[in-house]
Amino acid sequence: MSTSTARAGHNVGAEYDVEAVQRDFPILSRRVYDRPLVYLDNGASAQKPRVVIDGMRDMLEGEYANVHRGVHYLSQRATDRYEAVRGKVARFLNAESEEEIVFARGATEAINLVAASWGRRFLEAGDEVVLSVMEHHANIVPWQLLRAEKGIVLKVAPIDAEGNFLLDRFVDLLGPRTRLVSLAHVSNVLGSVLPVAEIVRVAHARGIPVLLDGCQGATHMPVDVRALGCDFYVFSGHKLYGPTGIGVLYGRAERLAAMPPYQGGGDMIASVSFEETTFKQPPHRFEAGTPAIVETVGLGAAIDYVQGIGLAAIERHERRLLAYAHERLAGIPGIQLVGQAREKSAICSFVVEGVHAHDVGTILDRAGVAVRVGHHCAEPLHSHLGLAATVRASFALYNCRADVDALANGLIAVKEMFG
Repeated sequence: MSTSTARAGHNVGAEYDVEAVQRDFPILSRRVYDRPLVYLDNGASAQKPRVVIDGMRDMLEGEYANVHRGVHYLSQRATDRYEAVRGKVARFLNAESEEEIVFARGATEAINLVAASWGRRFLEAGDEVVLSVMEHHANIVPWQLLRAEKGIVLKVAPIDAEGNFLLDRFVDLLGPRTRLVSLAHVSNVLGSVLPVAEIVRVAHARGIPVLLDGCQGATHMPVDVRALGCDFYVFSGHKLYGPTGIGVLYGRAERLAAMPPYQGGGDMIASVSFEETTFKQPPHRFEAGTPAIVETVGLGAAIDYVQGIGLAAIERHERRLLAYAHERLAGIPGIQLVGQAREKSAICSFVVEGVHAHDVGTILDRAGVAVRVGHHCAEPLHSHLGLAATVRASFALYNCRADVDALANGLIAVKEMFG
């Protein structure tokens, strides 16, 4: 399906044709335990539309070669297709230029890149990095590794009982030794949308750069890094209906220019001798070795797909679906919703009174409903909430009210089973 077809067929005026969207995803037609698949684990990894699958197959079948270094036809074609995606990502985020887009294996590697390159160069013992209690492990552990190596200090911004980010308390944490703020755009457990534009404004007024983990942001809403003003923004391809093994680091040009290489190897060098090596300019300085060529092409196809539908339309659809899910689940006795912030994205986490989250997930699975259970790589947040685990239903552009009804009916069955 072409981008133009997506635009015309899936989002006509105020209408959102979710059935047409569903037909674009081959896996959604399969059955699980002889039940229709209801896939609500999109926060972990989203399913792939046929255009992504076909685009990657086309690359492998007809135009695959290594990129950047070959003079032959296939290498030139592969390089053109690979580098075209950099421009797509730059436009997707409204970056100033495609030189501000670095490809990584995922958002986790992108954050590790910033910690290992920018952090090692610019942070010293006693310098402070401010996180929030809602962070994914990928935005905690790299800074802990740097703390062990360099003696930096980590400070943690709090939330209220509903999952709202407490901006005033965050401001109180910023001091003369604060060197970086690194926060989720959207919590992967609570769905809370942080006031990132105001966070950046407050931090920049004190000369503090900001990194935003956009794994649950760029998938669900339009992101304009120039309007936000952030210094770094990361997201993963596989949550954006693309493949695994590819992610993005956006970095402001002046930030990237000041950073040393993250890894050494082929394609990130200008020249090499046994006496000295000189490095390419960003972004290639940070992309050592053969990249994820086919996966990058798949990411480009995924971006085309979601832009064909429209991120604003997707956001409206998912927020309506989230409101319906809150309404249905709140009406089931013994279901406690976890996270009811004023601004929420497409994530609904909850616990079932008297039933372990893993039992809930297993029973729902037998009903064909795929959810995530556990601490969702956010163990400190669950400890803060006094919870060992939660059940998470995370919505995507192909989910519908019938999926929420299937979830609710499955939870009613759970309650009946456990009395």
